[in-house]
Amino acid sequence: MTASHGPAQGERPGRRADAALNRQRILAAAREALALSGDASMQSIAKRAGIGQGTMYRHFATRESLILAVHRKDVQELVEAAPKLVASRPAPIALREWFDRLASYGRVKHGLAGALYSVMRETLADEGYASIVDAITLLLNAGKRVGTVRQDIDAEEMLLLVGFLWRIEYDEQWEARTSHLLDLVMDSLRPKATE
Repeated sequence: MTASHGPAQGERPGRRADAALNRQRILAAAREALALSGDASMQSIAKRAGIGQGTMYRHFATRESLILAVHRKDVQELVEAAPKLVASRPAPIALREWFDRLASYGRVKHGLAGALYSVMRETLADEGYASIVDAITLLLNAGKRVGTVRQDIDAEEMLLLVGFLWRIEYDEQWEARTSHLLDLVMDSLRPKATE
């Protein structure tokens, strides 16, 4: 009785690694393109990724499937960043750095909202909500424990406070305006001085 090891017959060694690398390149290129314009085409994204149309369509049969994959990857990265930031930074810095990441995600999502306005938009809005709330709760609780975040704020209220990230116009003033508004949000989170 012999066991089969290694790649299947006819499968090139490293083929899976190449496919995974191409997928990552496509997602990175799509994120950049969609941040600039929600109307970015599959062809322009393939060109930006440095791959052919055939490779693009082998990974993502439709534009909608590509956009959903970008969204899922962004949400996953946001969620995974929260515990790493809490473990490696002082609580207020961890929270602000996470909000900066959320701002970048908001910029891309702004493009996505323009790209898909119907059922897909609802899917994008709902998917990942609970995990984002959990990540914000983790960050807020770290600040509450050390006294840098007021006790009367929760994650859903926090999302309402930073809702501007999905509405702010992406232009040459975007970065400065976003940073200023996030500074105001951070100021609002500080505990009130006791009388």
